[in-house]
Amino acid sequence: MIPVQGVNGQTIAVLGLGRSGRATAAALAAGGARVVVWDDGHDARLNAEAEGLELRDLTGAAGWDDIAALITSPGIPHLYPHPNPVIAAALQRGIPVDNDIGLFFRSFATPEWQDFDVTPRVIAVTGSNGKSTTTALIHHVLDSAGRPCQMGGNIGTGVLSLDPAQDGEVVVIELSSYQTELARALTPDVAVFTNLSPDHLDRHGGPGGYFAAKRRLFSEGGPDRCVIGVDEVEGRFLANQMGQGPGDDRVIRISSGQKLDGFGWSVFARKGFLTETRKGRQMASVDLRQIAGLPGAHNHQNACAAWAACRGVGLAPRQIEAGFRTFAGLPHRSQTVRELNGVRYVNDSKATNVDAARQALQAFTRIRWIAGGLGKEGGLTDLAGQMGNVVKAYLIGHSAREFALQLGAIPHEVVETMAEAVARAHAEAEPGETVLLAPAAASFDQYPDFEKRGDDFVARVNTL
Repeated sequence: MIPVQGVNGQTIAVLGLGRSGRATAAALAAGGARVVVWDDGHDARLNAEAEGLELRDLTGAAGWDDIAALITSPGIPHLYPHPNPVIAAALQRGIPVDNDIGLFFRSFATPEWQDFDVTPRVIAVTGSNGKSTTTALIHHVLDSAGRPCQMGGNIGTGVLSLDPAQDGEVVVIELSSYQTELARALTPDVAVFTNLSPDHLDRHGGPGGYFAAKRRLFSEGGPDRCVIGVDEVEGRFLANQMGQGPGDDRVIRISSGQKLDGFGWSVFARKGFLTETRKGRQMASVDLRQIAGLPGAHNHQNACAAWAACRGVGLAPRQIEAGFRTFAGLPHRSQTVRELNGVRYVNDSKATNVDAARQALQAFTRIRWIAGGLGKEGGLTDLAGQMGNVVKAYLIGHSAREFALQLGAIPHEVVETMAEAVARAHAEAEPGETVLLAPAAASFDQYPDFEKRGDDFVARVNTL
C-alpha cells in the first residue's frame, strides 16, 4: 500500500466503494486521515460498514463542514452528462475533488528515495485501444530484463494498493480518460498515447472533451519522454505540441502502417517489421510476424508503443525483443484459445467498439465472426467496405437484428446466444479459417462485463 501524503489530521470523504474506493480509503487512513465514505448503492454501504468504514450521508446539506477533499471513483460522472449529486455538492462548496490517480502521483515519491542509487520511474499509458496490452507488454519486457517493476491502475492492482517503490523500480500504469480527466496531479516520467477513436463521448461532452481528457496526461504532467501514436490527427497534434521541432527526441512518434522520416526519434511497423530510428539512423529492426502473442497491425502498434517506452527507460533493443518473444498476450484481446481441426478460435471480447473490431478483423483472414451485444451509436456502419475477410457473421445479443440489417450482402445469421454462435461457427468452419469473437458492442445486455463474455466464449470453445 502507498500511504497518501499531506492528509494527516484531515477529514477526507470517499465516494464510491468498489475496488478502487476501498483501496483509497485504506491508503488515506494509512496517511493519517479520518476517512468518511459514501456510495449510492445500499449493499455497498452495508459492506463498507461491516468492514469498519465510517459512513456519512453526503447527499444532503449537512455533513460537509469538516471535509477537506472528496475522492471519487472513476465510474462516477463528475461533469458530463451531469455530475453525481455528491460531486455537485462538493463543487458548489469549493471542496477539492480528486481521484486515486491524483493521490498516487502526489504520494509515490518519499524521502527514502534520497538513499536510492536509481530513482524510481513511472510509465503511464493512455489511449482508446490497446492500452491494456501495451501496459502489460511493457511490464513483461521490464520483468524479463530483470528490472524491478509493478503494474497497476486501470489494469490489475489499484495504484494505491501497489507497494512502495524499490531502488530503480519502474511502475507501469494504465489510465483511462475517466482517470486522467479528474486527477489533480499527473507526473509520469514517460507518458504513452496509443491512439484515439470515439468512445465514452457522453462522459466527456463529445470527441473534443474525450481528447482533452487524454491530453492532460501530457500537458499537465510534463513527462520527460512522450511516446505518441501519430496515425490519427489528434496524435499528430499532440506530438506537435509536446515537441520543440521535428528533431526533438523527447517525443518518440510511433505508427503502425507508415514510415516515419525526419524525426528525432521514431518507432514504426510496416508489413510486419518494427523499425526504430533516431536522428536519421536505424537503431533496430524486428520481425513481428513471428511473435505469436502480438498478431495483427493493431498489436504491432502496441509493440511500437511498448518498444519506445522501454527504450525511454534505458532498455537495449535485444532485451526488448527477447521480452516480446515470450509475451503470451492478454485474455480477451486477440487471445488464441485453441486450434482444432485446422480452425483457430480467437477471443477478442475486449473489442467493445467498432474501431477495435476493425483491427481484429484486419488481423486474420477467412473469419467466421461472432459479433453483437449492446451496440453503440452507429452500429456497424463505420465498418462498411472493411469486412472482406468475413466468411460469415454470427450475431448475438440485443443488437443482433440491427447489425444484420447493416451487414448487407455479407453472409450472416442471427443466433442470439454465445452457445449457439460457437456451435454454428464450429459446425461450418473449414481448415484455415478463424472463429473470431470481436463483438463491436458492449456486453451489458447479456453479461456483467466483457471479461465474463470472453470467459463464456472460451469455456464453450474448450468443450468442442
